[in-house]
Amino acid sequence: MKKPLIGVFASFVLMLGACGGGTEGEAGNEGSSSSDSGEQLEVAVIPAQSAGEMQDGLDALETTLNESMDSGVSVDHYPSYNAVVEALNFGRIDLAYLGPLTYVIANEESGAEAILTQEIDGKPYYYSYIISHVDKPWNSLDEMLEQPGDVNFAFGSVSSTSGSLMPGLELRDRGVFESEENNEFASVRYTGSHDVTANAVVNNKVDAGAIDSAIYNELVEAGTIDESNVKKIWQSDQIYQYPWAARSGMSDELKQQFQDAFTSIEDEQILDIFGGASAFVETDHSSYEDIAQAASDFGMLNMNSVEE
Repeated sequence: MKKPLIGVFASFVLMLGACGGGTEGEAGNEGSSSSDSGEQLEVAVIPAQSAGEMQDGLDALETTLNESMDSGVSVDHYPSYNAVVEALNFGRIDLAYLGPLTYVIANEESGAEAILTQEIDGKPYYYSYIISHVDKPWNSLDEMLEQPGDVNFAFGSVSSTSGSLMPGLELRDRGVFESEENNEFASVRYTGSHDVTANAVVNNKVDAGAIDSAIYNELVEAGTIDESNVKKIWQSDQIYQYPWAARSGMSDELKQQFQDAFTSIEDEQILDIFGGASAFVETDHSSYEDIAQAASDFGMLNMNSVEE
């Protein structure tokens, strides 16, 4: 991992003090957060993209949920994956938008449950890409790995499925990567988010980087990056889309309220910030069992794999 879990409670208490409802208890044992008692609901989103890229859509989502739910709703973009998972584990938030990897860790730690995901072009899947600047001399991952010692490589967040777990497994299987410290590359860095990785590649700050396919396509369509400057040199097998996970102990009635509210959303301003989604759909934990197995195989099914 990039760095150990340090000072969780110090930063956790400071950051979450304003997040409202619930009484403090052991992770996974609190089922009485704000939500089921009619108080304000707390919804959190991981920093898959920078806050500025998502804020208008998150504001629109908050407005929509407040109009749809029986209780008031606050939607917040959290500064780290770790903050979201810890808040979910301790019942400080009611619903969290997580990457598949962070979700299966939260499920393992506290019993958080996937209840929603999004479709893109009618399908609930995405991919991990490895991209490179068009001027680089290779056109495939095989060609790039002929001389890995010449390559400065970027992952996204340590906690990202498409930006870390899946490309990391691929590179490990090819014998060039075990960790940030143990690898065959000239250098390895973790950028923290997919848009930062894309910009690092486009601006030749790294030679290649791993990125979420949906976010890559969104950045291209928005004109944030010029696709003519980029080439895709590897694509993973399909990955089930990012889940919305309910805290452990949430009532079936409240889960259904969230599902009804999200599956009714047609506002493109909201859908666009979630990888250019076409719709939100219901899901459950069974869709993420393959990711849980991959995380276990890579030694990442634990809180030490969640980036602060």
